[in-house]
Amino acid sequence: MRKIGGNELSAGKMLLAVLFLGVGFSVFGQNYSFFGNFDKPSPVYQAGEKMEFTVSLLDGDKPVVGKKLKWVRTGDDGITVNGEGVSTAEGLKITASTDKPGFVRVYVTALGDDGKALANKVGDKVTPVFFDGGACVAPETLVGVPEPADFDVFWQKQRELLATVPLKVLEMKEVAGNAKVKAYDIKIACAGKMPVSGYLVMPKDAKPKSLAAEVSFNGYGVSGASKNLQAGEKEIYLNINAHGFENGQPKEYYDNLAKTTLKGYAFDLKENSNPDTCYFNGMFLRVMRALEFVKSLPEWNGKDLKASGGSQGGLQSLAAAGLDKDVIACTAWSPWCCDLGGVNLGRLRGWRPDWTAALNYYDPINLVKRANPACQLEIIANLGDYVCPPSGVWVAYNNFPGPKKIEVRQGCEHGFTMKNYPKFTFTAGTNAAANPPK
Repeated sequence: MRKIGGNELSAGKMLLAVLFLGVGFSVFGQNYSFFGNFDKPSPVYQAGEKMEFTVSLLDGDKPVVGKKLKWVRTGDDGITVNGEGVSTAEGLKITASTDKPGFVRVYVTALGDDGKALANKVGDKVTPVFFDGGACVAPETLVGVPEPADFDVFWQKQRELLATVPLKVLEMKEVAGNAKVKAYDIKIACAGKMPVSGYLVMPKDAKPKSLAAEVSFNGYGVSGASKNLQAGEKEIYLNINAHGFENGQPKEYYDNLAKTTLKGYAFDLKENSNPDTCYFNGMFLRVMRALEFVKSLPEWNGKDLKASGGSQGGLQSLAAAGLDKDVIACTAWSPWCCDLGGVNLGRLRGWRPDWTAALNYYDPINLVKRANPACQLEIIANLGDYVCPPSGVWVAYNNFPGPKKIEVRQGCEHGFTMKNYPKFTFTAGTNAAANPPK
């Protein structure tokens, strides 16, 4: 399981079945799992069309017969339906439909003989057994709330603010690389309270203008940057931490920050009431400065610049594409905070800050509209991910103006991948964005 949001998410994960179904856990077995999917070769249905899900409880690869199953259907249409059944060799059939564009979510758990939710136990680790997936109607029509009228003016002011701080390397300390790669722990001056801080890796003895460049970003949490030596064997690779603090420090250093100055960062409602004080402001200034830095390196070939990351890193990679037209490739796995205003349109909420008008300046669905039309996007949406709901990820996909591909995964959450999950890929050319900037 990927670390996404510290204790809030790990605790929330363990309690998910309890919250949905009002039961405790029954520790039973080591190798139980669910497999589920719908009844057609695409997750996209017509309005009002019957969606039929088949969900099977497995022990290893064998169906389990006779266990009580409970399920809940929710969705962006605001409808909640609860039901129950019994596991069979053919799987439990669950039907749903929606007349509203958006997603339906189906969550299933199994009960032990004691009436509590089934869980696996391996050593001291207890994990719930569940299916979490869904389907959708007309996702290509999904749009967000209107963007701020002064969106471009605001970001021009941020660029001007960044330009008041000269592009300067504050620290460049060589750290252990390997036979092919040199690596540096680096800090770069930036507007805002903190510098850019990360690990730069690149091939040894690279010639001027010979290398593509990639800037990568990490998920929510309080930890240093990653020193990915393999990624630096063929390109300039810079991974930055989200906060601008030290890299490579003892665990206690990060634990202390997580309990003090960075506790619950980005969730402060007062900070988020003003776009100039949002935590994302400093984060995105550092995104822009990191891109400026790699473009200043003599080894960069002047044309190939990629942004990448998952979750909060996906948020930053989409922002990078929207804020710097030199970015010509963007990958984002379940990007965080897409379509923050979607809760005002009735969509299921993810794990994210409460919406404010100020946060619209940082919502990836608005930023990606400004990406270079030649920029290529690869994005992943999980149908059971309600940290980063698939509706928001698809809005970001809709709004991206360039060549793009979205991979949709059934039965997968933000930190969980269903075994043998079905996946579905949608592509688009260089059509105009579905919801272009005004």
